[in-house]
Amino acid sequence: MIKPDILSILQNKIKRISQDDSTTMLVGPITLPVNLDGETVTFKWYSWLKVTDEELQQAEGKQATELLISRLSSMNLADGQQSSVLVYGDFEHSEEALIRMHSICHTGDIFGSKRCDCGFQLHQSMKMIAQHGSGALFYLANHEGRGIGLFSKAMAYILQEEGYDTVEANLELGFADDSRDYKDAIGVLQSLRSKPVTLITNNPKKLEALRAAGMNTVKRVPLWGDVSVFNEKYLRTKVARSGHLEAVPGPDFFEGRVAK
Repeated sequence: MIKPDILSILQNKIKRISQDDSTTMLVGPITLPVNLDGETVTFKWYSWLKVTDEELQQAEGKQATELLISRLSSMNLADGQQSSVLVYGDFEHSEEALIRMHSICHTGDIFGSKRCDCGFQLHQSMKMIAQHGSGALFYLANHEGRGIGLFSKAMAYILQEEGYDTVEANLELGFADDSRDYKDAIGVLQSLRSKPVTLITNNPKKLEALRAAGMNTVKRVPLWGDVSVFNEKYLRTKVARSGHLEAVPGPDFFEGRVAK
């Protein structure tokens, strides 16, 4: 039996989001002070969970909250990954807002790996959102290695060390070049904001996914940087093989920008 005071604390912090044949539970907002280059910036943090339990899918209000809490310890959530979103400013009502759909990168985001530009993009987009005054960064936990998972990504890295590019390595392991899905994240976005958004991305597939879902995505802001000898091939492959935009305005894009 869940204590009444626990239910009352969590009741208004849990929201049920229905999308076609799926149900997502969104928890938040939670105040999260973040260190951005020595400055403390306060975001509002949410996390979400896609639920498959039929009884939980159909429950609403207090009953849904009680069911969710009662089953948390048996869900083994530590064995998987849950996604989340950092919201800054008056995201719901502001006329203009920046958003970033950021795919998790264990090596780049956590370890600061220079083999990719993910860590740079994560922190730079957070700074851009804070400077803009309103926005949200969606951190998508099931997107590791463009959707192949961390263990498979490690094997893809081994192939890359033997000369295969990012796309080739994924294909040789039996995966698509990019198998990421944005449906759940878009559902959360639509529950938080209905006004237009500007997407921080170099990837046209993200823009297409938002527009296909009916989200009013009016503009795109590119995000390139942190070029080095360690990720030059990776960045070139993004443009040549994966269709990423505005990376190479000219043949000299990498000249003078590659850290020796």
